[in-house]
Amino acid sequence: MGVLNATPDSFSDGGEAANVPSALARIQKMIVDGAALIDVGGESTRPGSDPVSTDEELRRVIPVLEKAIPAFPETMFSIDTTKYEVARRALQCGVHMVNDVSGLQNDPRLADLCAEHRSALVIMHSLGPPKTMQQNPRYGDTVSEIAAFLKERAGAATKAGVEQIIIDPGIGFGKTLGHNLELIARLHDICRLGFPVLVGASRKSMIGKLLADDQGDRPVNKRLAGTLALHYHALMQGAAVLRVHDVREARDTLEVFKALSSVL
Repeated sequence: MGVLNATPDSFSDGGEAANVPSALARIQKMIVDGAALIDVGGESTRPGSDPVSTDEELRRVIPVLEKAIPAFPETMFSIDTTKYEVARRALQCGVHMVNDVSGLQNDPRLADLCAEHRSALVIMHSLGPPKTMQQNPRYGDTVSEIAAFLKERAGAATKAGVEQIIIDPGIGFGKTLGHNLELIARLHDICRLGFPVLVGASRKSMIGKLLADDQGDRPVNKRLAGTLALHYHALMQGAAVLRVHDVREARDTLEVFKALSSVL
């Protein structure tokens, strides 16, 4: 899953796809590099970010989707949103998946909408909205609590009639470095829930913290090796989808993993 942020303020690539021509060029490059799915978002979910209005989010993503989906008919598209109206309009444009980082907490009607359109739904765990999610997050048993949330939300989506459900433990969404490491190390426990698991760790702050030196955390643009290491471990644990910024490098990682897995 290649990331397309149609935003001015995303943590890694804000502003790079802020107009339709630049977004289409970015999408084309990701497809050439090996992306099977493009995740288009119009609202930053970096820690501390402010929400945007429905109208503003629509203004950012719908023109991109209206051009991109017919331009790349062999590629699947996802809308990264928590808003019902944004998801509805994107599905009308032809997206194949709704990626809800609130895990149906912001608007449970997204499950009914996905069932109506027979689209896939990504249910992610987040401890509150992006504005406040990193303010002293606490868990008892991190993995068990997140697994229980995902199981309950996936059950609600199944009851609503959603046929294709993907779950995401939400790396960096209301988690400390320790929580994130535990989730990656025990991802197999999330995979045992029986749904395909998506992992979005690309370039995230946990990597910056792990690779910090006396100059501070590793900058976003120097986190590729750490990202690939997390990707490979996630694949070993059973991850089905990697949400990435560096598509070619992630694809190379996947090909090596597949080759080694085939001889085991």
